[in-house]
Amino acid sequence: MDLVSLKQRFGVIGNSELLNRALEVAVRVAPTDLSVLVTGESGVGKEFFPQIIHAYSARKHNKYIAVNCGAIPEGTIDSELFGHEKGSFTGAVEARKGYFEEADGGTIFLDEVAELPLSTQVRLLRVLQTGEFMRVGSARVQRTDVRVVAATNMNLQEAIEKGRFREDLYYRLNTVPIAVPALRDRREDIFLLFRKFASDVAVQYRMPPITLDDEARRMLEGYYWRGNIRQLKNVAEQISAIEENRVVTAAILSRYLPQQQGASTPVVTAAGVAGDSASERELLYKILFDMRGDINDLKRMVSELLRGGAATSEAKQEVAGYLPTTAGSTSHGRNREYAVNAEVVEEPHEALTKADVQREQIIRALRRNNGRRREAAAELFMSERTLYRKIKELGIEDD
Repeated sequence: MDLVSLKQRFGVIGNSELLNRALEVAVRVAPTDLSVLVTGESGVGKEFFPQIIHAYSARKHNKYIAVNCGAIPEGTIDSELFGHEKGSFTGAVEARKGYFEEADGGTIFLDEVAELPLSTQVRLLRVLQTGEFMRVGSARVQRTDVRVVAATNMNLQEAIEKGRFREDLYYRLNTVPIAVPALRDRREDIFLLFRKFASDVAVQYRMPPITLDDEARRMLEGYYWRGNIRQLKNVAEQISAIEENRVVTAAILSRYLPQQQGASTPVVTAAGVAGDSASERELLYKILFDMRGDINDLKRMVSELLRGGAATSEAKQEVAGYLPTTAGSTSHGRNREYAVNAEVVEEPHEALTKADVQREQIIRALRRNNGRRREAAAELFMSERTLYRKIKELGIEDD
């Protein structure tokens, strides 16, 4: 197998080991009829893999149909996939073939398969097991010979535990798994992709292509890229269209990279950090910045007290908002003992655990947002689902 020619044919850019491994698995499984489940974050390019599998299979001369399961309303998804008979529901003025019937002998790609309703999952399971299906409103069983490739950016194991996805369907789809790496795990490919996107814009709009200086390139390759390739392309296109200077510096690039709340520079991360680990890392960054701000405010207030000789009532209350007045008191599991008098403020000696600081920061965010978890999750740079799980793990109770 020649990976170079494969990448040229499908426009795949990159030389990372993780990407090459995923491509190799796709080509090796293509001649079989096994179901394939492609997983990876949103924006990593999962849609290329079913195309590769179809092109290298014996079905390549038959139809290839891609279906975005998340874009079809729940009330019509069965009709779209399996067809319907005339008069089977309001608006069904004539019989219609579904995608599984149209793709007979070919390949069907089910993108965002985790969005399928449970009732549709039952129908899909039957097709995978027996090749049989029925149109909506019909009692006649029909057969189809379709190769199914599915993709999702969700954790299907979690969806199974929550009753949102059938376990038996998961094992039917996941006969051969292909994990597409996140962009942050392909750091050696980031500049190649950026240069390609910038070149495409330059050719399309007949303008000089942008280039990066060394510092900007290091910033580009070290950035977290939560939106993966889709976000990188967006940034390349924005800079190409807006900036007059065709040599992009780190200062220019930083204006196009979303910054973490409380930080002065864009969030960067080392390769190999993904999923929940990345969310925890960002949360800890935020905690450190908040704690630094608290300590600076505390030092300022104590300095003012020392200079004034005697604390005013207002100043005492402000200090009390930061410090427990009783030695050994705790705040949500933290042992931070301060002794405040006219001369000294003792810093804590015991290290906080990661769970302690995460718990404290989540509680603060929930309080600031009046218990609204969606807003708190956005403030903490994590998904609402991850926040729910953290609340449960850390034993946080709603106020």
